[in-house]
Parts: sequence; structure tokens; C-alpha cells
Amino acid sequence: MTKPRPPNALEKMGLNSPIALALHLPSRYEDETVLYSIEDALIKGSFSAVQTQGKVIRSQVLFRPRRQLVVTIEDETAVLQLRFLNFYPSQQKQMALGTHVRVRGEVRDGYSGPEMVHPTVKAVPPDAPLPASLTPVYPASEGVTQTVIRKAVQQALRSTDIKQFLAELIPTAVTADLLPQGEWMPLHDAIHYLHNPTADADTAALMERTHPAWRRVQFEELLAQQLSLKRAHALRRQRNAPSLARNTNPSNKGFQLIEQGLLAALPFELTGAQKRVWAQIESDLSRAFPMNRLLQGDVGSGKTVVAALAAARAIDHGYQAAIMAPTEILAEQHYAKMQEWFGPLGIEIVWLSGSLKAKDKKAAQLAIESGSAQLIIGTHALIQESVSFAKLGLAVIDEQHRFGVRQRLEISQRIGSELFYCHQLMMSATPIPRTLAMTYYADLDVAVVDELPPGRKPITTKVVKHSRRDEVINGLQDWLSKGLQAYWVCPLIEESDALQLQTAVESYAQLEQHLSQFKVGLVHGRLKAEEKAAVMAAFKANQIQLLVATTVIEVGVDVPNAALMVIEHAERFGYAQIHQLRGRVGRGTADSVCILLYAEPLSAAAKERLQTLREVSDGFVIAERDLSLRGPGELLGAKQSGDTMLRFVDLQRDAWLIDLAQQAAERLLANYPDVVEQQLERWLGSRADFLKA
Repeated sequence: MTKPRPPNALEKMGLNSPIALALHLPSRYEDETVLYSIEDALIKGSFSAVQTQGKVIRSQVLFRPRRQLVVTIEDETAVLQLRFLNFYPSQQKQMALGTHVRVRGEVRDGYSGPEMVHPTVKAVPPDAPLPASLTPVYPASEGVTQTVIRKAVQQALRSTDIKQFLAELIPTAVTADLLPQGEWMPLHDAIHYLHNPTADADTAALMERTHPAWRRVQFEELLAQQLSLKRAHALRRQRNAPSLARNTNPSNKGFQLIEQGLLAALPFELTGAQKRVWAQIESDLSRAFPMNRLLQGDVGSGKTVVAALAAARAIDHGYQAAIMAPTEILAEQHYAKMQEWFGPLGIEIVWLSGSLKAKDKKAAQLAIESGSAQLIIGTHALIQESVSFAKLGLAVIDEQHRFGVRQRLEISQRIGSELFYCHQLMMSATPIPRTLAMTYYADLDVAVVDELPPGRKPITTKVVKHSRRDEVINGLQDWLSKGLQAYWVCPLIEESDALQLQTAVESYAQLEQHLSQFKVGLVHGRLKAEEKAAVMAAFKANQIQLLVATTVIEVGVDVPNAALMVIEHAERFGYAQIHQLRGRVGRGTADSVCILLYAEPLSAAAKERLQTLREVSDGFVIAERDLSLRGPGELLGAKQSGDTMLRFVDLQRDAWLIDLAQQAAERLLANYPDVVEQQLERWLGSRADFLKA
């Protein structure tokens, strides 16, 4: 039996077929149609990459300060040095003495005059013609050159499979009133054009991906994604889920419903927004297919109460409810709140997290499996293989984007001979921008709590230079003297827990010294769960007046008497993170303030970010800014899944195409099921089922 051939470098990149190569579109283009003399290149090359050529008059390997290849070329106007810090023997041979080479790169001042560092190099005759079109530059991995990719792509475009693969699938009837037909390129032509743009190409439109060829590809990709999501939405409606209708309680006749008891015990009235979204969720729960709803609302809008009502409804019907949060601090906050609300009603609540001792974890798992645990609260430990629910009716996933797209909780179980799926309620205090909701969340029903509870006061945000830190500390002393509490948040530095911890410890020591008449506490990610819980409990009880913390307090902490927050090195935080953090204040009756301490110099982006946060409190506006800055991958948690689905679409730039793709997807699903399958296979392949999990 012969051994299978190991994959070559292109195959390791996923470029294992003519189709994959055809859809491996350029990330940018280089203009090699213009050639400058070396003298002109020295001037123009300090602003952007330029192309020039000359004869190699010197080539040597130097060893100071490190091994490097230094080559000098000349033409009739000037000389230019080329420097290569990493090089192969083949490159030395390519640039041997007397060889004529054409080079492209940026010119900078080097050790001994102007130079190009790692330019692209081609050995060519002095009179070699220039390309007639822009040169595509492709995404590549280590060890795969642009020359190899370009050759493979051109070969793929000539293959017999490609014409058939890129044939028009979408019937004209579907898009006739949606797309500008006269300007709409056939897909085959668009793909070929992007790999081989003509000499008169609109360079700016190609670079910015607004050219009609890019628009055609972007529409096709968006259409495939919408088809996948809408089909997943429809398939969920074919699955069985327990129908949890209002005021029916076969397992608890003669007793007050838990839901009614919870509403009666709450020390506040539901807001109009909470009542509205609860009516939507009630309607979902009453159906015999699984709810799949995203509940979003700004920090402090009262989403947890709505989730508790849904849990009570499931328990009233004899089913279990589970609440999962991404961090132990947030999960513990939910546990404490649910104990407060459900404990007096006689509900058995179980806590499960990865940090539990083996004995306690086993006991929790047994209670879940036996069904004695009615409400289960914990971290991602709830979705481990060792956890088996007896009768799960509802799963609530808080801050769901932190779990990653593939970790949406979906649990099925047999009840009698029937296979049932649990209802799902996903919550997010990071508002989802409209374009994101229309694409990555298109398979979910969305409810928005857009009203803050009465009594919640607006938060005043101030931006203060770090040089005034001592003034801030003095003001903090006056604040604490009034009997109020405060947070002091330290930054995440270069993704390093160790450095972050060091910063928090140093700030804690300094503040404890300056504010010796007050109790200062410290909480960070390296504390054990019980230690964190003890500090948070002391802070909530006002036994600690100032809490120095890392970003572990970003979500879930609710201390109404803490109405001041200082965020140190605020320039290092993103939009959403600061918005989440400042949502920890403004929960009581006192006027609330968030101080953003920043160090200079500020980048333009950081300056704009801090200015926006000072002026804007609307979470949806902030979310849109965050999307434009970071892209969808981080906001979705898709970095954990390693796949953000859209390769060629920018949700800000191409937002106008989303609605058109949605309409086209609905028409295809209704009238052309065979085209749907072909479109999904062409653009998504094995990823077609990506968002079903």
C-alpha cells in the first residue's frame, strides 16, 4: 500500500483545487506599470513604494551587526543599495555581479546612504517590457512566494472546471429589481478581472474593493451567508422543543407558580421595555420548536430579570434552566442574584465551575443529572461532556459573544421516545451593530431592552491627563469621605497577565498609602475564586470603600453605592470595554462619574475614542464605532472559532449590499431550492453549516 503524498505548501494553505485557487483573490495590487530612474526613485520612494532598475555593481554578505546580504545597483543617474536581513543562496545567485535587476520597494536612509530593505527583485534585461496591468498580491503563508501563487492561479483559471464552476446560478428573476443589471458583471468575468485587471483599470476602486468586479463577488458571498443563516433558522423550526405556555402547570397544580412568586417578590416594577421583550420571549417559549433569541440591551437595562422570568417559566413546567456566563465573577453575580430571587421560593440552585473541588463538582453533576437541580448556574463548565442534564428546557448564555460562534449552547435529550432541544436565550450588554445583526446574527430573533430602570442617573464622563493623577487621588479622598465607594481600574498591558497584575498591585499599594483612613481592596484574575468572592462581598457590604481591580470587573458587578470609577491608562482600552466598565457605576441614587486617565502622547485613534466616550453614552453608537475599528471577528468571538465567514465583505463599506442579499436569499429559498444548494457549496463548502451550532 503506497503512502499518501504529503500536502505541498499551497495545499497547506487550503489551495488544493482550481476552484480554491480561483477564489483566492488578491489582498492588494502593486503598480509595476511605471519605472523610475534611480535618481527619481530616491525622491519618490520616500513616500511610497516605487520601481526602478539597474546593474549589480557590488554584492556582499556582511556579519555586522548580523548576517545580511547587501547589494548595490546603478544606472546612468545614481546608485542604490539593497539590504536583505533574511536571504537564501538562490537570491545571492539572482543578484550576482553584472546582473541587471528590476526592484520595487520604499527608499529609506540606511547606514551608508539611501537603501531599500527587502525589495521585490526580478532579474530582467534592461529593455524588458513593463506589465500592461496591475500586479496582484495574494495572501500567502511562510515559504510560499507570490510567483508560485500567481502561476498556480493563472493555471487554475485556464482549467476546464472553472467556467462551469463560475457559471451564473442566480436566476435573473431573483435580482432584476435589486441589482443594477447594466453595471453588474458576470461572476466569471469578475473573478478573471480581479486576478488580471486591465491596463486602464480604476486603481483606486480595485484597492478599495469598490470596483464592480469586487461588488459582484461581495454580493455572492453575502448571499451564501444569508442563505446559510436563513436555512439554519428554518431548520430549527422543524425541531422539537417543550412548549412552555403561560399559566399551565401540570407538575405543580394547586400551588403558586414560581413565575408569579418571582414577580410578586421583586422590589421594583418592570419597565415598559422589559415587559415588551418578556412578551416576545413568552411567545417564543410557548411554541413547540426551540427559541433562539438574542436579548440585547445597554449596561444596567435589566436583562437579568427577563432571563429569570424565562427560567421560572421553564421550572414551572418541570424543566431545568441553566445560566452560563464567561467568567466566574459574572457567574457568581448571577448565582447570588438568583439565590436572592429564587431561594425564598424553594428552588434548588446548583453552582458549577471549573474551579470547584472534585467532590463538590461531582455532587453538582449528580444533582444536574438526577433532575433535583432545577436552576443551574456556572461558567463554560456547563457544556463539558461530563455534564448531563436530566430535563433541560432553557439555556441562558450571558455575554454570548465571549464564548465564540461555535460555542452556542445546544443540548438535545430524549424524553420518552421524542428528541427535544432546549430553548436558548442569548444575552449581550454589548449592543450588536445593525450590520452585524443582519449578517452574523441573521438566524436569531433579536429583542432589545432600550429603556433604563427608573432612578438610573446618566454617568458624567471626564477625560483627564495622567499628569493630574495626584489631583484625582485627592478628589477621590473627598468622594470617599461622603460615604460613597469607588473603583480604580488598571489596564491590560500587551496582553500580559503578569504586567497587568504588577500594575494593579503597584496602584493598590500607592492608593492604600494615600487613602490610609479608608479600606482599599484588590481583585484580579489570578486570585482564587473564593478570594475574589470574599473581596467582592466585602466591597458590596461597604467594608471596602475603594476597589482596585483589573478588567475582571468589566461585567456583572452590581454595587449601587459605588458611583465613581477611575480608569487608568484609558487610552489602552477599546470602545466597548470602557463602555462596559463605566456601566458598573450609575446604579444608585448618587450622581455618578467616570474619569478616563490617559497618558500622552495620544494616537489620533485613541484621541477620537476618548472624545467619543466623553460625549456619547448610547451603546449602539459606540458599538458601530467599535465595529469600524476592530472588524467583526473580535466582536463575535469568532477568533476562538478561527473563522469569521466573510472573506471579501467589509460590513461598514458594503452595508448597502446586505439588505439586497437578504431579499435575494428569501426569494431563492422560496422558489429555487436547487440553486440554494449550489450557491452554498460554491461559496461555503464545508462551512455551509457553520452557524448551525
